[in-house]
Parts: sequence; structure tokens; C-alpha cells
Amino acid sequence: MEISKIRNFSIIAHIDHGKSTLADRMIEICGGMDDRTKKDQVLDSMDIERERGITIKAQTVRLNYKNKNGEEYQLNILDTPGHVDFSYEVSRSLSACEGSVLVVDSTQGVEAQTLANAYQAIDVNHEILPVLNKADLPASEPERVKEDIEQTIGIDTSEAQLVSAKTGLGVDSLLDQIIEKLPAPHTNENHLKALLVDSWYDNYLGVTVLVRILDGVMKKGMKVKFLSNNQQYNIDRIGYFTPDINYCDELGPGEIGFINASIKSVADCKVGDTIAELNDQKVKPLPGFKPSLPVVFCGIYPVDTSDYERLKESFEKLALNDSSFTYENETSAALGYGFRCGFLGLLHLEVTTERLRREFDLDLITTAPGVVYKVIDRNKNEIVIRNPSELPDPAEIDQILEPWVKSTIIVPQDYLGTVITLCIEKRGKQKNLNIQNNRAVLEMELPLNEIVIDFYDKLKSYSKGYASFDYQVYDYFQGDLVKLNILVNSETVDAFSNIVHKTRAETIGRKICNKLKDLIPRQNFQIPIQAAIYGKIIARETIKAFRKDVTAKLYGGDVSRKKKLLEKQKKGKKRMKQFGNVEIPQTAFFEALKIGDSD
Repeated sequence: MEISKIRNFSIIAHIDHGKSTLADRMIEICGGMDDRTKKDQVLDSMDIERERGITIKAQTVRLNYKNKNGEEYQLNILDTPGHVDFSYEVSRSLSACEGSVLVVDSTQGVEAQTLANAYQAIDVNHEILPVLNKADLPASEPERVKEDIEQTIGIDTSEAQLVSAKTGLGVDSLLDQIIEKLPAPHTNENHLKALLVDSWYDNYLGVTVLVRILDGVMKKGMKVKFLSNNQQYNIDRIGYFTPDINYCDELGPGEIGFINASIKSVADCKVGDTIAELNDQKVKPLPGFKPSLPVVFCGIYPVDTSDYERLKESFEKLALNDSSFTYENETSAALGYGFRCGFLGLLHLEVTTERLRREFDLDLITTAPGVVYKVIDRNKNEIVIRNPSELPDPAEIDQILEPWVKSTIIVPQDYLGTVITLCIEKRGKQKNLNIQNNRAVLEMELPLNEIVIDFYDKLKSYSKGYASFDYQVYDYFQGDLVKLNILVNSETVDAFSNIVHKTRAETIGRKICNKLKDLIPRQNFQIPIQAAIYGKIIARETIKAFRKDVTAKLYGGDVSRKKKLLEKQKKGKKRMKQFGNVEIPQTAFFEALKIGDSD
């Protein structure tokens, strides 16, 4: 197709503002699905995406659209996730497009992720088209929301389209507006230059690579090279999604499609890489994308130790379709063999563990999520700490650095006080505060380890669900941090170990001991549960022993017989305690680690 007739755009928005539903209506209008194949969230391929109503992977679709003048255009749509954990998916989708459709819920207005995604689009010089969704609802306030967009983001909304993605109201006019307002791709030369947008593993086709052609033409049978690792491949298949798979012979400049080239591993396909013709020496690599760095780490262990090999295989398969997921071997005295895994956030962790349970039928134990710390030792060497057990001896530590985030919280003014109090409880520092139309935009700096477990849930409950939250990790700072060890029957259980702030160590230690007292079943001997910092015990609880009535069979006689039996029991218990091995139930690991500061 002629390059001036192509439009590549991303759909960006906050969570639940209607990106995927709008994509559905566009596909329907352009004839991409018929009544037989019609379903909601047509671009969301995973069951979890459909159930939760969220998008995890950015998906692409090519549509042919005839405008009101009868001219045919090619629309390449990239539907993006709205959740902060998957913002890397948004950044790479934006790099493959020239424009963005910014969807804003007309009943709610601008939220934290609306801001974050809009700024991402501005950074890559996108033409942004504001769209007000849910215009058919009685609670819709288009004029207020338009003003909100202009004041908060600074985009002109005089021609903002009112649509209802659910009913299809105004979607026709929006498609015409996209053709008029968004720019067509441009090409400079005939040398093949393509951007590697995404890659995934297909059981039948092997590695499939999503590409955006910038210059030149990519043809079936062509020999190409990946510039980052200089790997050479022969293109076997070439095609595009409508959303069904369609094969073709070539992709021209400005087009988005996929290739299969007998690539063995997804690891060979670096997202953001440049693809060029094999013998072409003139092509310069594109700047690419920032790599997605895991920020939350946790241990994942099989409940049944014999499932270790199955777990390893399932991780290998999962990593093929999720390049941001990292894992390495780990052993624990309490839990046996497992893996230390890296995630982009708690939702990413939750979705991954859910996929492991469903797709691979595994029972798992997940340890407490933690973040990456940096330790500067006495010799000024920097050590990266992903697991509390890796922390060196305190005598060797000069300082411990923890990651901090810059966050934006948008909240109605009525709840501002409680939200600021919550942030201060979490050691937050207020940087900026703007109040517009009874809505406060609060900018805070917070330590990452304080927000990974329960901050988002508390924020939602304190603000009756109205607050929205977005963050990005920006730097490491020194923190007064200590390693909290939990001892059960005088043995350290490394699965319960955690790195906490010194001022909270005693409170958290006491709560974990209290909780474990209820979770660990009683034995025939007394079990001490202790919390310790650097060998100093700061909290203790004791699980009382069962007491068997050894004198029940006595039916009279001298009291000395009774004393003799009780003395014998005492000796036995002492010996048992000495050699006794405490069985900790699997539920205890998870429950105890759900301890929050304010539980």
C-alpha cells in the first residue's frame, strides 16, 4: 500500500478507561471480525487477561478502512496495557508508531497512568488525539474532563471526540479523525531497516518476531541480520494480524507485521534491535528501547520437592513469552530447591504465579517480595543484594543503599490528608502538590521496599477507590536498614528473613512471631520462636508443648509411682527437644509474610 495511506497508532490510557473495548469496536467496524468470531477483548489472548479485564501484552492488528470519501487506508493499531507494571510494553509500542489515541474516561477524568502514558507519547514526539470514552453514561462530564486534560497535560481538546467504546457511538468519526489528524509514516531510503518490536514463542511456528518496517522492503526468502548480535537468518514466513494470521510475500515501509526465520530462542531477539539486509553495511543501528529491569524479587519453590524439574521446565517456557521475567537457582534450608525470580511489580508477580499454576499445574510457595539493594563494603566495593541471605557480615558493611521511586498520586481533595499520612508512614517525602477542580496531583518520593507489598491496596482503601498511582524507580539512597532473622527452635529459617528499616524492625519482628505462634502446630516439646537482628533477640513467642497424661493408667498406690512416671516423661521431652525437628506448614510461609507495618 502507498505509504501516505498508512496510519500507525497506539491506544494509551489509564487502567479500565476502555482501550481494549475501543480496539474491539474499531476491528468490528473495519470488518476484522464477524458475528461468529465476535468476542470481547479480542486482542487479549491470555485467559487471565480476559478474566481480569486487563491487558498484559501489547497486541497489534492491521485493519483496512474506507473513509467517507471512499478512499482505502491501512490502520495498524497497537493496544497497550494500562497498569504501571507493564509500562515497558507501552514504551516499545509507542516507538513503533507515529501517533497516539489518548483515551480518557469521561466519568473519571485524568488519572495517574493517563499522565504517565501521555508524557511517554510526548517524549517520542507523537501527535496525540484525545478521546473521551463512556460518553453514553449519565455520569459523563465531557466539559469538565476536557478542561482537566488541558490543565493537567496541556493538549488542545477543542476537537476531542466523544465516543462509547461499548456501544460504538462516535467510533466511525474517530477513525476519520485518525486519518485526518495523525501523520503518515515517512521513509528516507531504499535500504531495509526494521525495528524489532516484540518476540514470542509459538509451539508450532517457533519464535515469531513482530517488526515495524522503517525503510525499504522485507521479502519472503530474504537473508537478514540482527545488528545487536550479528545473527543471520533466512525469512521463512512473513505476514500480519487482522487479528487472524495472514501471510504475504513482503512488508513495505511504514507497515507492521511478523516474520518467522527458524530462530531457536527468544533470547536471540533483543527487543528494540535493528534488522537489516545481510550484506548491507550502510545501515546504522536504531537507538532501541530502555531494557525492562526487574524491580521486585521473590523466591518461588515447589510445594512438592519432586516437582523441581517440572518447575524449571515451566520457567524456561514462560521466559520464551515474557522477556522481562528473570530467574536463577536458589536453595533454602526450610524450603529446599527453588528459584529467585525478578518481576516488574506485584501484578507481574501475581500474573506469572497464576500462569504457572494454570498452564503447568504446579503448587507453589512464594516468599516475601523484596527489592534489589546495593551494599558498599569497607573496601568501597559495590555488591548487589537480591536476597536477604546474600547480605554480608555487618562488620564488612559500610552502607546499605535502597531504591527510591518518584510517584504521582491523583486523589480527590477530600482524601488528600489521609493519603499524605499514609505516604509519611511509608517514609515518603512530598515534592509537589497541585490542586485543580477539587483533584489533587501529589508528587512524592518513596522507598520502593515500602510500596511493593501493600501500599497500593491501602491507598485504594484510604481513598475509597478514587486514588490512582504511578511510579518509576529513579535512584539509590543510603538507608538505615537491618536484616531481620526469624529463628524457630533456635534455627534460622531463611525463608522468613527480611531487610527492614531499623525503626520498624522490632514491630515487624513481634508481629511475625505472634503470627507464627498461631500458624505452627503444637509438638510434643516446647518451641521458641524468636526475631533477631545481628544475633540480638528483639522478640519472642513460645509454642507450648502437648502434655500426655502418663499417669492415666495408675489406679491407686503410692504417690512416688506417679512422680517417677512424670520424671521419666520430663527426661524424654528434654531429649526430644534436643533432637526435635519442627515441621512448618506451607501455609505459614505465605501467611506470615503478608505482615504489614500497620497490621
